[in-house]
Order: sequence, then C-alpha cells, then structure tokens
Amino acid sequence: MKGSVTIAVLALSVGVLVLSTAMAQPPRRGRGAGGTMPAPSLPKTAEEKNILALLDELHNGPGYLKISPDDGRLLRLLTEATNAQRVVEIGTYSGYSGLWFCLALRKTGGTLITHELDPSHADIARANFKKAGVDKLVTIVVGDAHETVKKLKDPIDVLFIDADKPGYPDYLQKLLPLVRPGGLILAHNMRSPAPDPKYIEAVTTNPDLETSFLLMEDQGVGVTLKKR
Repeated sequence: MKGSVTIAVLALSVGVLVLSTAMAQPPRRGRGAGGTMPAPSLPKTAEEKNILALLDELHNGPGYLKISPDDGRLLRLLTEATNAQRVVEIGTYSGYSGLWFCLALRKTGGTLITHELDPSHADIARANFKKAGVDKLVTIVVGDAHETVKKLKDPIDVLFIDADKPGYPDYLQKLLPLVRPGGLILAHNMRSPAPDPKYIEAVTTNPDLETSFLLMEDQGVGVTLKKR
C-alpha cells in the first residue's frame, strides 16, 4: 500500500510539473524574452527562504550553473515525493543542483553524496552548502567519480548524473545495482549537449527500467524508474 501511494504521489508531482511547464514555458538560452516566465518557488519556512535566496543569487550571478531552475524544481519534486533517504550525485560544480536536492532532504531526513572531479569546484560548493545551512546533509567526494563511486555500498534512492557525457553509460553500469527497486536515475542533458547514444539505449531497452524524458524544450532531463 505504501509503495502504491508513493508511486501515485510521484506520478502526480511529475504531471503537475509537466503541465506547469507546458502552460508557462521559459525562453531558451539566447532567445528573445517572449512568453511568460514561471512564478518563482515560494518558501514555506525561513530556512527554505534562505536556500531559495542563495539559489536565486547563484542563478543571477556569473558562471554557468549546469542546470536550470526548472531542472532544479524537478529534482526537488522527485526527491521529496519519493521520500528519498539517500541521493547520489555525479557532478557537483557550484552545488546549485545539490541545493535543490537539499530542499527536499531537509524534509525527508535524507542525505546527499555528491562527487566532483575539480577540487576548486568542490570548495565553492562546500561554501555554498554551508551558507545555505545544509552542509551537514552533504558529503562531497573529490576525485574521478568513475573510481570513487566504486566505494559506494548502500542502497540509492535517487541517482543524478550530470558529469562527463561519454561517462554516463559507465556511471549507470556501476551504480544501477545499488539503486533500490522503485528508485530513480535522473540524467541531465538529454537534449543539449547531445547525450551519449549508449546511455539512451541502456535506459530505454532494459526491461527492468522505465524512462521518460522531461523539460526537453531546454537541456532535458531523463527520469528512469528501476522497476520493483
């Protein structure tokens, strides 16, 4: 019964996001400011307000965020809807996507393990997590994730891949056994930059997996369910 409720909530969350995106599409990067921008996320608590303020600051600051605010909303929705206790992220960068995960993990009681190749990026992310007051929820692992993920042993509720594009199939192969039945594999850049065809094949031809591609008007996010 609990599993059925969780799946129903997940389906509803994804449906709402897809509907809201269809009704209020943001312009693509480099395109004129036509159309209606979606309303910003509204904080429920002072702590959430602090995190959202930092996310807004990072979004409007210099540098490339790797994911869009809409992508971040999707990460938060799916993580909280599935009551995820353990999130693993490949590609930390500034911690922007990790902050969206932490919005959910504050409520689920879960934690984030995020892998980053560049020590300077890890330092920036570490500072952002501390500024947001979520540093105790996050473990940053510095090094080549193709090697560091081999040390993971515990079940994964949500896996987010947003690193070297040719490496996606390898990350999937190594971590899929740890993803619990009913868990999710989320993959960024399913439209732009072009994804590795081997990854697309892996998540769409395996009978143990069910995959949908969302927010494809921008960079695109693959959402893969590991079937129970």
